[in-house]
Amino acid sequence: MTTTHYSATRRDILKLAAALAASAALPVNAQTAAPKPLLTRKIPRTGELMPVIGMGTQFVLDIGNDAEKRASRIAVIRTLLDAGARSIDTAPSYGPAEATLGDLLAEMKARDRVFISTKFRAPGREGAIAEMKESLRRLRTDKVELMLRHNIGFVPQTEVAEHLAVLRDWKAQGICRYIGVTHSQDQDKANPRLIEMLQKEKLDFIQVNYSLAERSVEDKLLAVAADTGTAVMCNLPFARAALFKAVAGKAVPEWAKEFDAPTWGQFFLKYLIAREEVNIVIPGTDRVEHMQDNLDAARTRLPNAAQRKRMVEFIGNV
Repeated sequence: MTTTHYSATRRDILKLAAALAASAALPVNAQTAAPKPLLTRKIPRTGELMPVIGMGTQFVLDIGNDAEKRASRIAVIRTLLDAGARSIDTAPSYGPAEATLGDLLAEMKARDRVFISTKFRAPGREGAIAEMKESLRRLRTDKVELMLRHNIGFVPQTEVAEHLAVLRDWKAQGICRYIGVTHSQDQDKANPRLIEMLQKEKLDFIQVNYSLAERSVEDKLLAVAADTGTAVMCNLPFARAALFKAVAGKAVPEWAKEFDAPTWGQFFLKYLIAREEVNIVIPGTDRVEHMQDNLDAARTRLPNAAQRKRMVEFIGNV
């Protein structure tokens, strides 16, 4: 997901917030407090702690050899990593994103600091293996942390079984540490199939669309993921910028101070990470200030159930 459609609105909000903070700043000789640590959650299968904010790469890393853009993306990734976050998600279907990510991490010498998740969707066993090997080549690595079968919701059951067998074989070989499936199209229609898979298969992760604009996973899927010990990674938390468009020109409501959400970005992200079933949210961004804002959503209070209900009602009326 890219910030193209909402960057002006979000940038203005962040500039205003920065100006207000500066006006109330401590004297220059006062010591600045270190940022609060990021919220982390355990991956159910292993207990590994992961910060709840990561980064998506669709569109964000479609930058070719533009030196200025590559430098700016390195700055975004460095901001993520320096805060202690680690998860970066990509896929072969995201154009040059995998190769660009591999190049940037190599330039930064940061591969060992990143939890990489990528995906495959080629039909058949050999097609799947070939696609996954090509992903490793593009990423300049011999293994990834998480490998996902992409958009599984409407794939024939025979192919699902074949691909899960491949994933389990790669996990046994240590080529990936975690395995799972994704779905990002017609999420509400795919949910029953995904629920059935979670109940029958021992998956480590599922990646799904989840935002204030697309909440179908709340009906049952999140609960089933928790019951089956499956980690949840949330895609498109801003609904491809639709949420920012919906609130363009509007101030964050005063009551959002009750859970420390001074910006719309934090408002939208806190709605998701307030759910304990959610392990990682992967907003895409190409700006350091947006990455900092995303990370700040995981540093302060989160909305309770009543406040989340109010958030839904608010967005439903804008």
